Amino acid sequence: MVVGYKISSQINDMDLSVIHSYLSQSYWAKNIPINTLETAIHNSLCFGVFTEDGNQVAFARMITDTATFAYLADVFVLEEHRGKGISKWLMQNIIEHPKLQGIRRMALATSDAHGLYQQFGFTSLSSPASFMELHQPDVYSRSS
Repeated sequence: MVVGYKISSQINDMDLSVIHSYLSQSYWAKNIPINTLETAIHNSLCFGVFTEDGNQVAFARMITDTATFAYLADVFVLEEHRGKGISKWLMQNIIEHPKLQGIRRMALATSDAHGLYQQFGFTSLSSPASFMELHQPDVYSRSS
């Protein structure tokens, strides 16, 4: 728990404008259209951190079948709320969520937060040659 904040996994609590404002400028979802983000949110298990007065300050989502696999995506804490333990608290709530228990594999991609995720058991791929991807980095630019 972080004093002065609350966590919700209720989709109706998520503030699409705050989430889109951050993600559309991020290195991993630059220029994501708001309708694409809305579809992603409605098809994911979402987590938001909010101030006591209800302003969203952090977000993460798990793309999952809730049985065998989950992919952690779109994790952020707004700059002015960093350094307070929010990211650790958010991750703890995600890892402990009832719908994510018994999942065989969780995965994520990050360029800058390896230390955070390692605290929760994430490691580099044990056999990267076994994984493949179809990566379309400019897909949001093309759909405009």
